[in-house]
Amino acid sequence: MAICFVSSKPNPLGPAVAAVAGSNRAISRPRSLTLQSNRPNAIFSSAVSQHGGASSPRSFTARCSLVSRPEYFPSHISDPGYVRIFDTTLRDGEQSPGATMTSNEKLATAHLLSCLGVDIIEAGFPASSPDDLEAVRSIAIEVGNKPAEDGHLPVICGLARCNKKDIDAAWEAVRHARRPRVHTFIATSEIHMHHKLRKSREEVVRIAREMVGYAKSLGCQDIEFSPEDAGRSDHEFLYHVLEEVIKAGATTLNIPDTVGYTLPDEFGQLISDIKTNTKGIENVVISTHCQNDLGLATANTLAGARAGARQLEVTVNGIGERAGNASLEEVVMAIRCRNQILEGLHTGINTKYIHSASKMVAEYSGLNVQPHKAIVGANAFAHESGIHQDGMLKFKGTYEIISPDDIGLFRSNESGIVLGKLSGRHALKSKLTELGYDISGKELDDIFKRFKDIAEKKKACN
Repeated sequence: MAICFVSSKPNPLGPAVAAVAGSNRAISRPRSLTLQSNRPNAIFSSAVSQHGGASSPRSFTARCSLVSRPEYFPSHISDPGYVRIFDTTLRDGEQSPGATMTSNEKLATAHLLSCLGVDIIEAGFPASSPDDLEAVRSIAIEVGNKPAEDGHLPVICGLARCNKKDIDAAWEAVRHARRPRVHTFIATSEIHMHHKLRKSREEVVRIAREMVGYAKSLGCQDIEFSPEDAGRSDHEFLYHVLEEVIKAGATTLNIPDTVGYTLPDEFGQLISDIKTNTKGIENVVISTHCQNDLGLATANTLAGARAGARQLEVTVNGIGERAGNASLEEVVMAIRCRNQILEGLHTGINTKYIHSASKMVAEYSGLNVQPHKAIVGANAFAHESGIHQDGMLKFKGTYEIISPDDIGLFRSNESGIVLGKLSGRHALKSKLTELGYDISGKELDDIFKRFKDIAEKKKACN
């Protein structure tokens, strides 16, 4: 049973982003993104509305991030502590069963990811369908050409298998962006090469080398290569493949734990071994892509970062195939919260947009966030236990290592108190005071007893 006192105080971010689809309206000021709902030519997201449901047409202004970040070079990061955030919500996230988004929903999400400060937006898999190609092209045109006031402009990326048809489609979709990237991949584990590709090691190396070279021949100067199922690949073979694609023109090497098989120490060691044993590795950026099949995606991603990876592939709410991906909000807030232990690593993410992004992605994907989800779950900043409530009322740092304000969450009361059968007198008195009642002594004892009687019999009291 829980008693929630809801405040009418509006979220100052409002519904942070909605995108105008089918229009060429430019952002009037680089720092601000004014978003309106004018049906039928717009999507209006109610995802960040506190109570959900349909929203009436209104106009909102979303202030974009002005975070300091190093100048963008595809194969090099001048700040050794800077970690690029590669968001694949619109590609891998959309591959979650039932999570398909419309082109307009993808465009709206991309606008918000840009305000969030994501370095690279993997907008889709253009060869998968004509609609996805058009969606990625729209994102490249509308999101990939409008820098914020600080000059930040997200890279727009399209995924492609290692074949010319896929790469042609990806390049056609992303080339309209000021910073386009093609991300191509081929499997390198024995189980994938034998059972799925039915190709020899020599064939895989040749295809990888030739297709990276082909992408470069089209004029693409920002090429990411992924050896699919790297976590289960033979290390010596992996080094060889990576060396060949570096020579062919790859600028980012993404190391996927495709089936979420590795443990953190193991994955961190893999990144370290690749850095040590791959010729030319100093000329590229190392990336991670960790699936969550064993619940270790965030831990593995952070282990990869500690070992030297400087691009981390994530999704909002951790959505993705099977058990999902490393969660953007978990990875970013872990880096922010444990900055010292992570030796000064930092990102360019404006964390104030995390809550809004979570709400939008949940609404558009149809994948609800579990209440106990770290950072963005409904219970992440709520306290019903009397012991916890007493600590929170005395000093919030007793039970919260992150402020909800940091992610743009504005809760109904500043201590996150939810009254229930486990709550104590301190919490009840605080709530009564908040409502304008100054009650103490025997009167408080009587009210507390009556409150407990109700709380133990009902699931909810209003």
